[in-house]
Amino acid sequence: MSSFAPDHPESVFTYGAPQLKFGRGARHEIAHDLAQLGARRALVVTDPHVAATGTPAELVSSIEQSGGEAVLYDRSRIEPTDGSLIDAVEFARAAAPFDAVIAFGGGSSIDTAKAVNLLLTNDGELMDYVNAPVGGGRAPEHPLLPLIAVPTTTGTGSESTTICVLDVVSQHVKSGISHARLRPAFAVVDPELTMTQPSGVTAAAGLDILCHALESYTARPYTSYERKQAHERVPYCGANPIADLWAEKSLTLMADSFRAAVRHGDDERAREQMALAATFAGLGFGNAGVHIPHANAYPIAGQVPEGFRPRGYEADHAMVPHGMAVSLTAPAAFAFTFDADPARHLRAAHLLDPGVRTDDPAELLPTVLRSIMRDVGIPNGLSEIGFGADDVPALVEGTLKQQRLLATAPKSVTEDAAAAILSSSLELW
Repeated sequence: MSSFAPDHPESVFTYGAPQLKFGRGARHEIAHDLAQLGARRALVVTDPHVAATGTPAELVSSIEQSGGEAVLYDRSRIEPTDGSLIDAVEFARAAAPFDAVIAFGGGSSIDTAKAVNLLLTNDGELMDYVNAPVGGGRAPEHPLLPLIAVPTTTGTGSESTTICVLDVVSQHVKSGISHARLRPAFAVVDPELTMTQPSGVTAAAGLDILCHALESYTARPYTSYERKQAHERVPYCGANPIADLWAEKSLTLMADSFRAAVRHGDDERAREQMALAATFAGLGFGNAGVHIPHANAYPIAGQVPEGFRPRGYEADHAMVPHGMAVSLTAPAAFAFTFDADPARHLRAAHLLDPGVRTDDPAELLPTVLRSIMRDVGIPNGLSEIGFGADDVPALVEGTLKQQRLLATAPKSVTEDAAAAILSSSLELW
């Protein structure tokens, strides 16, 4: 299984998840759900594009018709930065107090809501809480408000997780805030909200689902760590039997629905299957953790060359969508991790494509991933979004800052290993 041999192997794993409501039309019950939490005044966090659809305003209206009060913040930035999160926090603090926070949008809006919730209930500034060494790594001292997360994209899993991701502009790197108290209290997953999602967004978000499931499934097993004391436990505890079940089911659902949802956005069954897959993957990786592809994705997104605009995103700034950034190094990463647990890598490949064959078993999962990426229109490697060989050292430096993620990898990731993975990812096919 793993190359790690602890003197005192861990014997305990942890599992956490939000209360969940899933299904078409589930969003229409949010006002009732809010009342059940005992909340009368809520902050609704969304982004301009989702706000333009009118659905957040409908939610505000339904809350008010039910006797509550809602304040709408519609300036969440796609791929949040430290600056955009501070803007949201300042707005929320000025409009406080609130009894609950509702995130209505993609992972960016949900992550923005998590940061707002953290800093509405705990003192200090944003960078105090960002993971070390990028930030101070401070843990919240006080409980947060109930957070209801309503995803409008299928991919991030942020409605299930304890993680808030942001771009720290001054350091040209993405990082995050990670603590169990950030996990939403309630996830409302309504596949109808994803029906108008552009194909490019569906493709990038879907690769995020796949990598969540694959990384949690191939993560270091929880038994490979040294035994922890109760106060030492963190949300990412390594691959474990419960997270494995969610990951396997997510891969099975994606094998059946992903390409169809990208090609035919009005396919209700495919959209629903993808929404389930995203939820399942989130319930898995939110406990097991993710590793190398996500660690690479942070500097890729943080150092994106000026001029790149992804298909399907109305971005006024250079950006690499998170799922795209994660996927671009996934084939090389899984070739690297193969020998840590060949059986898991082979099973994952066959769940996604039962008929796949290669001469080299280590290339089976990378082959499946490259085929999917080509079919859904993901760029052909880092070079297609503007990176070259000269950029690899800076990307490696950014990757090695993500020790919280790399600690979950099934093999130790050295500077040379990271450089080889990123260099192999400049061109994929």
